[in-house]
This record gives sequence, structure tokens and C-alpha cells, in this order.
Amino acid sequence: MTVPFFEWLRSNSEEYLLEASQRDMATRYGIEAPVRDGSVFWRRIFTPVYRLLPWGLRRSIMSAMPGSHRRWMRRAPP
Repeated sequence: MTVPFFEWLRSNSEEYLLEASQRDMATRYGIEAPVRDGSVFWRRIFTPVYRLLPWGLRRSIMSAMPGSHRRWMRRAPP
């Protein structure tokens, strides 16, 4: 696999995880979240599965992928 694929993967995952977080916050505060068109895979499969993964597994997956995120992967989360 090439680095551009991993850049695309990271970009999409960030976008849909951010959208899911915004939806959660809107629900928490009783505000309607904006509705966007998007992929069923990212919304219905990737995001829920990713959120269920423990941090150690997420970290292992991210460190196995090439890209700029490796610089900050050396530190453990707080």
C-alpha cells in the first residue's frame, strides 16, 4: 500500500469520527445536528467499531500505518 492511501484513510476517519462526536454533543445539549450525505460504511460500520476498540489496539493499528502520525504515537495517552 502507498502512503497516499493511508493519507486518504486517515482523512476520512478523522472526518467521520469528528462528525460522530459533533452529533453526540448536539444530542447531549438538545441541538439538532446537521445532516450530511455520506458513506454508509464510515457512519454505520467504521465509526462504531473504532469507538469500541480499546486504546492499545487503536495505537497498534496506527503505529503500523505509515504517515506523519507516527511522531506523536510514542507517547501514551493521559
